[in-house]
Amino acid sequence: MDRHILSALFEPRSIVVFAGDPDNAEAPSPLAHTLRSALRDGGYAGVVTWLDIAMTGTLAELAQSRADLALIALPEQDVAAALEIVGRVRCRAALILSSGLPLALCAELHQTARRYGVHLLGPNSLGFQRPALKLNASALGPLAASGPLGLVSQSGALTASILDWAGNNGVGFSTVVSLGPNTAVDLPQALDFLANDAQTQSILVYMEGIRHARRFMSALRAAAYAKPVVVMKAGRKPAGSKAALTHSASIVGTDDVFDAALRRAGVVRVRAFTQLFSAAKCLASRFRPVGRRLAIVTNGGGPGVLAADWADEIGLEVSGVVDLGEDASDAAYRSALEAALADRGADGVLLIHSPKAGTDADAIAAAVGSAFSPAGKPVLACWMGDASVRSGRELLGAHSIPSFRTPEAAVDAFHSIASFYRNQQLLQQTPPPLSDLAEPDTEGARLLIEGVLAERRKVLTEMESKALLAAFHIPVTRTMLARSTNEAMLIASQLGYPVALKIDSPDISHKSDVQGVVLDVHSAAQVRDRYNDMMEAVRRALPQARINGITVQPMAGRERGHGKVREVYVGLSTDEPFGPVITFGAGGTMVELINDRAIELPPLNQFLAKRLIERSRVSELLGPWRGAPAANTEALEQVLLRVSEMVCELPQLREMDINPILVDEHGAVAVDARIVVDHAPSSSLAQGSYSHLAILPYPTSQEREWPMKGGGLYTIRPIQPDDADMLQAFVRGMSEESRYFRFASTMPELPARMLARYTLIDYDREMALVAVLKERHAQDDGSFSETERLIGVSRYITNPDQTSCEFSLAVADDFKGQGLGSRLMLSIIDIARSKGLSEIDGLILANNGNMLRLMTSLGFTIAPFPEDPDFKLASKAL
Repeated sequence: MDRHILSALFEPRSIVVFAGDPDNAEAPSPLAHTLRSALRDGGYAGVVTWLDIAMTGTLAELAQSRADLALIALPEQDVAAALEIVGRVRCRAALILSSGLPLALCAELHQTARRYGVHLLGPNSLGFQRPALKLNASALGPLAASGPLGLVSQSGALTASILDWAGNNGVGFSTVVSLGPNTAVDLPQALDFLANDAQTQSILVYMEGIRHARRFMSALRAAAYAKPVVVMKAGRKPAGSKAALTHSASIVGTDDVFDAALRRAGVVRVRAFTQLFSAAKCLASRFRPVGRRLAIVTNGGGPGVLAADWADEIGLEVSGVVDLGEDASDAAYRSALEAALADRGADGVLLIHSPKAGTDADAIAAAVGSAFSPAGKPVLACWMGDASVRSGRELLGAHSIPSFRTPEAAVDAFHSIASFYRNQQLLQQTPPPLSDLAEPDTEGARLLIEGVLAERRKVLTEMESKALLAAFHIPVTRTMLARSTNEAMLIASQLGYPVALKIDSPDISHKSDVQGVVLDVHSAAQVRDRYNDMMEAVRRALPQARINGITVQPMAGRERGHGKVREVYVGLSTDEPFGPVITFGAGGTMVELINDRAIELPPLNQFLAKRLIERSRVSELLGPWRGAPAANTEALEQVLLRVSEMVCELPQLREMDINPILVDEHGAVAVDARIVVDHAPSSSLAQGSYSHLAILPYPTSQEREWPMKGGGLYTIRPIQPDDADMLQAFVRGMSEESRYFRFASTMPELPARMLARYTLIDYDREMALVAVLKERHAQDDGSFSETERLIGVSRYITNPDQTSCEFSLAVADDFKGQGLGSRLMLSIIDIARSKGLSEIDGLILANNGNMLRLMTSLGFTIAPFPEDPDFKLASKAL
């Protein structure tokens, strides 16, 4: 659709205002007085009508006051009546400017807004600004300068502070939205609007919490596909549960998980609001993808050291520091910049200039500006000082070189660029729920868990935990349970010495803490003695603990070559609200003390598993180390992929420690495991629902083969990022008429950003199905090659109301009339219906007779589109 569903809120053509009589100097509330002044001083040019809840007249007369947006700034006792009038006169959006309204009243207002279909910002919001419209519908202070940044914040006070800072630093905004704690139009909806807003080039977010992880991640990922997103979040202290039953759950804090979620969403996180703008400034420059290696050029040793130290502190690599000396000329700077740009060992360049007697800051700025190309490596500048370098900074800005006042701020900005492109790689990963490894015994694993829960237990025994791992083909040590000293000695002799003994109890989380682990037992007599000693020690330490017996297993480390084995762990914890989180780090008995953790949200693929390992500190020990060959990291990646499969397919999993996992050049084996389960919500038990995950896996279950008229088969499946080349070839192969019917444009191909937007999709909020045909081609040598061709695409995108969606359809010209369009539409309708959507709509050009006939045959209602007579609106209830 041409207008976004929130356009009535953020792009109103007309407004009604409930803030008392504008001709009466006395306002009904302080916020009403503020709103009046803000509207008057802003200069909004649309129609503004002032209404009062005590107005007389008929509803028909009142309906003449209908507008896109209603602004309400009234005392608490009058707000509900005003919103009722807003609904009755069919306003499409409303803002309730207020603070401190009680929760019961907020819930009542939300219900009223839903009943009338009003998009409600607030209550307890400080409003929004749209500088280009000269619309200041807020209590956030003067109207901000117009610019390319969209700001959405959950804190009114911080929003006002940001605007005050931005006003003094020449920063402009396309949109400023202060959501507040009780708003109906929430953060995901605001992100969706900004992602689609042509005036917004970059999005800044300040947030304090989220309600729905899946909706938040879906909106954030979709926004990050479209434009750079920078997030600042409050509340960074870890919040590990004291009641955690595993190491993983006790060492993973909420903020760690939030960091992982932001990385996976392809956005940048900053810690201070000044960094919001420096990050946005650099990302808006559209530098090409880079690594973490920064070259530093300076005319003073001190500033260069400051920059290098801070780069090292935040995880960047300094590829070199070039000190040009205090009397460095403009030619010296230009030469040093050209050398750094040509250096393949540097991913970006920081130029530092501190004012010295006899140097010309302007000339140096002009020289480096002439050597800089925005299409090349990122180049950042730090012109230190104030009045003497102000014009130099302006020259740098004219050449699109971001400049900063301190070395640390410039290094932070480069870190934002490096993080953004690294995280964009993570964003592009769309793993399926199951890898392409051997199929696991998912049903057997479910039965095992159901058996444990039927016994009203939540902690699996070591034997059960290892059986669950084995069902997903994770290598485990052979383990047998002994209930007496005689059984222990018999088992040890069968397994072969040396063996390890471990207490088996559902009530003991950390066996070593109660002397429940003994290693390197070499004889039957030692097995008997260690068995008895362990049982006595455990009973003294935890007399109430239920003890199943003692497990016996071979010493895996000896089997694998003593001294060459590294100990790592893989864990699972469950976060509120992001759900399951996979952890990797150094293992062993001191896992909590070492506190080495790298975190990722499932599902994983090999790329994500590899990056997860690389982010841990123990990864430095996995290469050749102390005479030992490099560990088999591919085996570790496979363990992580298997754990990801477990997490996706078993929503009952709550916590898990696989610790230690012994890894050497031959592979990896799990020595011990502890798994905690609980009943899963009924919504997540439906096969393929994956409602317990914050990120929906690639929906492999939607793949289908269909017969082609005249013989052969074609496949309909969800689109993947790797389909970009096929999609571009499909668009290039369309006739001008077909392209015009699909895009209302005859563009010969899709621009790169649109191509990415169409192939990098979030499967929760939208779906695109492609019809793919395999074609065989004869080679000169008589052999055949096989290629894939995309021959049709259907798509829907969920509207922010979460109840309806918009569709599109295109079929290759040489495959029209073969039933392909019908099959693609029926398939996309089935998926939309399974998502709980109630209506599917689409705009069709009025002269596209074939498409109109197809939609009519599929049960769509065709009606005029009131906003543009060139289009028809096709709608179907689901």
